[in-house]
Amino acid sequence: MAGSKENNLNESKRVVPLNTWILISNFKLAYNLLRRPDGTFNRELAEFLERKVSPNTIPVAGVFSFDVLDKSTGLLNRVYRPAPENESQWGFIDRENPLSTNKVVPVIIFFHGGSFTHSSANSAIYDTLCRRLVTICKGVVISVNYRRSPEYRYPCAYDDGWAALKWVKSRSWLQSGKHNKVHVYLAGDSSGGNIAHHVAVRAAESGVEVLGNILLHPMFGGQERTESEKRLDGKYFVTIQDRDWYWRAYLPEGEDRDHPACNPFGPRGKSLEGIKFPKSLVVVAGLDLVQDWQLAYVEGLKKARKEVNLLYLKQATIGFYFLPNNDHFDCLMEEIKNFVDPSC
Repeated sequence: MAGSKENNLNESKRVVPLNTWILISNFKLAYNLLRRPDGTFNRELAEFLERKVSPNTIPVAGVFSFDVLDKSTGLLNRVYRPAPENESQWGFIDRENPLSTNKVVPVIIFFHGGSFTHSSANSAIYDTLCRRLVTICKGVVISVNYRRSPEYRYPCAYDDGWAALKWVKSRSWLQSGKHNKVHVYLAGDSSGGNIAHHVAVRAAESGVEVLGNILLHPMFGGQERTESEKRLDGKYFVTIQDRDWYWRAYLPEGEDRDHPACNPFGPRGKSLEGIKFPKSLVVVAGLDLVQDWQLAYVEGLKKARKEVNLLYLKQATIGFYFLPNNDHFDCLMEEIKNFVDPSC
């Protein structure tokens, strides 16, 4: 480990805003209670501890939400939309008319983080984040309640992400613009960023249009121990041991971290050359121990001649975007807004 637990604790307290430090530290404490050494997970306790919120058809801070069950797959999607200007329409869910017949309205499919194991589409922290994305991007967000490991291993999360993309694409009430189509972006943090990449690959191979990927410190890795993993192990909330547990819980039994799910540009990775892979915004926190793998992912996109914009935030930690209490948050939201802006 990079240093003693006491030194690591003091260092993270010095760098991270206090309320963010308390938020993420509480998550880490709960996560350590839920993971078992034998690779199983205390799902019952996790559901009890997690703070969840219901959808609200009456707008809160200019955004309303509702849940939709895809009957063909049993997959739950939470939809977030800007509130109608006319208050008489509040509480009415329009699933017949398009979002707009003239201007383009971005639709962001969001995959929550949690290392494939924690959180859900109705987790309070992700509910708040999705609302902020709606406000900042002036668009619609679809948060996907994908199946989680270790109960559901690879490729279940990817299959659910693909099903969600096809569902969104088939909804006429999510269309906008003069050409009557759904203008889709994929986004996610941690494992959600990993899911967004793999769903985008499947979409490109299948000829399904995705306009862009937004990956917030995506969860990638590999067998090799990188410099950042050794240097930051345990310093800012996460240890190598933590990461290894989650990969063992998600990957097929007996697989190592060079599996393409974990290491997309590794020795068994899939080439992106020759397919229409969307542009990407990759956000890397400079205090995230797996940043070397995220930077390697950016280089992999560049080598495949794909458009990629790297936002490297040197003093940011994981989860910095949950609370608007730092300059990194404002910088990120501006980047995302410009990334999905049809006029840019």
